Amino acid sequence: MKATLSDFGLRFGKIPLLVDSTSAISIAKNPVLHSRTKHIDVRFHFLRDHYEKGDIDLVHIASENQLADIFTKPLEFGAFVHLRGELGVIGWRCVDNALIKGEIESQWIGLIALLV
Repeated sequence: MKATLSDFGLRFGKIPLLVDSTSAISIAKNPVLHSRTKHIDVRFHFLRDHYEKGDIDLVHIASENQLADIFTKPLEFGAFVHLRGELGVIGWRCVDNALIKGEIESQWIGLIALLV
């Protein structure tokens, strides 16, 4: 895809990839074969290969701020609510309260009723 877009004159720098695994970052940045990595099949060194090519830049992010976790892991309620808010998704109670207070315009009430 990057090659296709470059045909149209669009150029890209390194794409930042947010990773919460410091060991994955260190393996990608230090391609030396050692006892911790020798059991990993070569085809799984995807991040390392793209890091070496200069396509991506690996950036550490704390696990509690990793938005993808809401889709991949069971979370405690507080962590779920935090990540849901970061994604810009509201809970049904917020919709119910807005309906009661008349804060939602009438054309949306039918749609919301279908979803509930």
